[in-house]
Amino acid sequence: MNETAATLIDRRRRECAAVMQTDDARAAIALHGTPVLLLDPSIVVRQYTRLRTALPFVRFHYAVKVCAHPAVIAALAEEGCGFDVASGEEIALLERQGVAPHRVIHTHPVKKPAEIGAALAAGIRTFVVDNEIELEKFRRGGAPDARLLVRLAYRSPHAGSDLSSKFGVSAERAEALVARADAWGLTVAGFSFHVGSQLDDPARFAAAIRDTAALMSRLERASGRRFTLLDIGGGFPIAYDRPVAALEEIARVIRPVLDPLAARYEILAEPGRVLVAESALLVTSVDGVAERPDGRWYYLDDGLYGSYSNVLTEGVHPLVFAERDLIAPAPPRRRATLAGPTCDSADVIARDCDLPDLRVGDLVVSPVMGAYTSVTATRFNGRPFTPVAVLTRVLLHHSRRSGMSRRSLSEAAPQA
Repeated sequence: MNETAATLIDRRRRECAAVMQTDDARAAIALHGTPVLLLDPSIVVRQYTRLRTALPFVRFHYAVKVCAHPAVIAALAEEGCGFDVASGEEIALLERQGVAPHRVIHTHPVKKPAEIGAALAAGIRTFVVDNEIELEKFRRGGAPDARLLVRLAYRSPHAGSDLSSKFGVSAERAEALVARADAWGLTVAGFSFHVGSQLDDPARFAAAIRDTAALMSRLERASGRRFTLLDIGGGFPIAYDRPVAALEEIARVIRPVLDPLAARYEILAEPGRVLVAESALLVTSVDGVAERPDGRWYYLDDGLYGSYSNVLTEGVHPLVFAERDLIAPAPPRRRATLAGPTCDSADVIARDCDLPDLRVGDLVVSPVMGAYTSVTATRFNGRPFTPVAVLTRVLLHHSRRSGMSRRSLSEAAPQA
């Protein structure tokens, strides 16, 4: 990890400047006003290419929940990526985009029986479970050809979100679930795990893979069975306001562990944030300015209940640049608090931000806003969802080959 916090911030500033200088960005702002999310699907394709290059023997299934915009789905579908869903609504979105069901896995460990039936009817055959009640649903639903993955729990206290507190089981409990599935005539094809969101710890990824592979080998020796699938989940980190391990750095650590397994198992992964986070930036404007006992406050037209919902739901700290700062820092400067537009005192985006003096109407830009932003936004106070404008300046080859026109891609918004 060679990048420092200062060089990261400078890089993000230059990325924002490059986007804001394009005709597409200016046209989107003129059309929608603010707030507006500017989405560039070519960056999603770039990230997918990096993943495939770093881990060429892994089949990637994009986690639709992270950003469900049709332009993202279309770009990844064209590149041959698979998809990871957690609801019937996400399945319907993929069906509308023409994604074949064999490219879809359903990884929500807990589902209604009706949801299982609908997913099976849609042609999906790979599912995740982590308890006996879920196995019972598949037994009663008559799904002899479903491939089940038992989800394991691995604690990762350094992750942005340690998912093992809600989902997954121990190795001992997983063994009991496999035995129960065998008794009921269900097929456990292998195991899955998720080391946690935003995990900046390549060694933890490798340890989880080793532990899962050891469990699979032990159960295979004991029963004479053969597992076929290993799902290593997601969690690859993205740099918001501090550097993190690059995809290539993580791959260098986990490839020696995965290489011997690639000949024995089909290896899956469920990346989400790492594919889409850098593909969007948010443009907001200043609605109000106030002097308070703790200093200057700027009130923006998007906040924690809107696109900055990632601050609440993911604990991230998006960078915030004044548009006039994108080329060079503009004096005079002062520390300020940024608040959202709702009539709620909790709607505070960031404090102690270094910004130039801003006036009502000035534009403010946040990069790395493609993940867990529009999908987790609400309409609190009756405010509309922030529209998403798709930048087509680098998307022409996608629109031609997928049959989506420039206009249809631009109008695939707003998305909640």
